Amino acid sequence: MLKKFTLKTGKRDEMIEVTEQVQVFVNEQGLHDGAVIVYCPHTTAGITINENADPDVKRDMIRRFDEVYPWHHNLDRHMEGNTAAHMKASTVGASQHVIVSDGRLLLGTWQGIYFCEFDGPRPRTFYVKAL
Repeated sequence: MLKKFTLKTGKRDEMIEVTEQVQVFVNEQGLHDGAVIVYCPHTTAGITINENADPDVKRDMIRRFDEVYPWHHNLDRHMEGNTAAHMKASTVGASQHVIVSDGRLLLGTWQGIYFCEFDGPRPRTFYVKAL
């Protein structure tokens, strides 16, 4: 009960909602009650749950991440030049657990599951595991 998903990000920093893909997986598995883990295997991307009603939330979050972790910093030594992406991904985290109840993801009214890209654009993967 593990599924690999692929996506292509289009920007250096973006949040792509994947809630529907995760719900389809829950339906395909026939999972009625349990949980899923949504996991990102990349060091410069992550998974979060946040508001999915107002697109300004995503824009504001990306802007604030850039304020806290600017792309260029004179003291960064990482040769790839993407220390900010590593910091953002560590802050967001690599995975989220979501309860499944009556066959539905147990999310709040305004919540969605997001794949967070911090070093794109590039092809990416994430995994969903049913429990």
